[in-house]
Amino acid sequence: MAGVFPQFLDQGADAAARALLGCHIVRILDGVRIVVRIVETEAYDQLDPASHTFHGKSERNRAMFGPAGHAYIYFTYGMHYCLNVTAAAEGFGAGALIRAVEPVEGAEIIERRRERTGVDCTNGPAKLCKALGIDKALYGHDLRLPPLSLEQAELRPSERIAATPRIGISKAAERQRRFIIPGNPYLSHGPMWTKPPADGAISIA
Repeated sequence: MAGVFPQFLDQGADAAARALLGCHIVRILDGVRIVVRIVETEAYDQLDPASHTFHGKSERNRAMFGPAGHAYIYFTYGMHYCLNVTAAAEGFGAGALIRAVEPVEGAEIIERRRERTGVDCTNGPAKLCKALGIDKALYGHDLRLPPLSLEQAELRPSERIAATPRIGISKAAERQRRFIIPGNPYLSHGPMWTKPPADGAISIA
């Protein structure tokens, strides 16, 4: 279904974070098309103490309270941008953080922008934003439209989805709201996630 915008994004953060796995992000950068495939996400919403929306709407997080399918981009550690896809009915602050992607088209451009090669180019939320030139200029952007858009795509026949605890948070850290394609080499959490995990290490979504 390449070219079709995902229709599930208003169903809430967890449903969106799961269903976004395998979908494509299309970035037009300096007139060139780059395509990456989503392999890792995390869900957040206003009922979650780990979410930026937990304390209500603010100037920083206002995009998360808007319609589904828009970009919520935030700046962190004084140097990095991270991309979220808004994912709920308008007025409810929710979204899916895009944690890692796999290059599909334009890998040479990604490697040039990142000044390195291989999985380290896009195996983290800040890395992928640098690779794709995503910053606050795209805050609130409608992801139906260029230069940054989402396209529906399916998992490969051998792939499945698994849920794990989220990474790098101190609140609600036990909640299994991180969704991955086990075995994909571009996952962000080190070598243990690049191969099928042991039984009981994760739950299947």
